[in-house]
Amino acid sequence: MIDIKADSLLDRREILKMGLCGFVATATPFLLSTEAKASSSTWRTSFRNAHTGESFNGVYRVGNKYLPDAFERISYVLRDFRTGEVFPMDPRVVDIMTVIHKKTGMSTPVNILSGYRSPKTNANLRGATSGVAKNSFHMYGQALDIRVPGYKTSGIRKIAMGLKAGGVGYYPKSGFVHVDTGNVRSWSM
Repeated sequence: MIDIKADSLLDRREILKMGLCGFVATATPFLLSTEAKASSSTWRTSFRNAHTGESFNGVYRVGNKYLPDAFERISYVLRDFRTGEVFPMDPRVVDIMTVIHKKTGMSTPVNILSGYRSPKTNANLRGATSGVAKNSFHMYGQALDIRVPGYKTSGIRKIAMGLKAGGVGYYPKSGFVHVDTGNVRSWSM
């Protein structure tokens, strides 16, 4: 949720983010060829931010329409927990996570270790650890680092790679899988 004080002016970046949020929420949805649904079907997701404990459990898409109110909440839960900055999440990455979750057969919510990352947070992480890309998809709301409690990360990786929907990073020592909406590619750290 964007909080605007009456006495403050929106800077250019905030205006662009609000416009992007509106565009993303109404854009043609990402359809995974084997997971395409009828135009009246509902897409539900359930996830928990591992750092804040906040969660989302609900319908975010009906047929080919994403629900703006749901995406406002999703983007808030997936905000940069270090800075509090909220950025609109790419609906396609939520679709990828949802399909992976469904294919695991698990009912427990997906644990999100990282959603949106501000450029400052990304630079700090890059300086402190290996495996953080300089131009990370996290900075554009196009990536998630996920775990599914009770399901092996190697299995999550296999499902994600089988979708051929974007990038898949496998971090077995840290126990998570990175998924993004970039070109189809994979790596392991």
